[in-house]
Amino acid sequence: MAARVDVKTDALLREIRACTVCAEELVDGPRPIVQVSSRSRLVIIGQAPGARVHASGVPWRDDSGDRLRQWTGLTLEEFYDPAKVALVPMGFCYPGTGANGDLPPRPECAPLWHDRVLGALAHRRLTLLVGSYAQARYLKRSGRQTLTDAVRDYQSHGSGIFPLPHPSWRSGLWMMRNPWFEATVLPALRPAVRQALAGR
Repeated sequence: MAARVDVKTDALLREIRACTVCAEELVDGPRPIVQVSSRSRLVIIGQAPGARVHASGVPWRDDSGDRLRQWTGLTLEEFYDPAKVALVPMGFCYPGTGANGDLPPRPECAPLWHDRVLGALAHRRLTLLVGSYAQARYLKRSGRQTLTDAVRDYQSHGSGIFPLPHPSWRSGLWMMRNPWFEATVLPALRPAVRQALAGR
């Protein structure tokens, strides 16, 4: 399912996919994975590709992506249509694994690329901040506010921002401890996604 790109973002995507800034730090080598079009109305900023996504080259094509699509109500066709959805991780390449799972996104990536990518998008859009790394960069939070606080208080961030936990297998345990997420946040998220795709 190759992503269709437009003239405005084609050159930028080629530049990103040729990036080797972190090559010496990446055990599996660079393979920047991003999906974007200047027409994207929904922007999903996540963490970094995992091993399965690195192998396939398809963003969020793993169990976490399945869970995220279930949360948002997006079909596979919608999710992988760049005219609808931009997929912009904090780190575009798989960072490798450490003692406790995947390493954090490479810190060089977002400062190098995000302003240019987000600057190429439609001004009116909804941004999902998926996980603590995206929220640390894009949410103005007090030092004591946790990811759980940010997700619970989603309405306080304005209509263009929606913070979410990362949809890894651990999110199932988190959802059991925080049943309000499924009861109140997801029913608000899905219509917000529909409105964004409709350009409202």
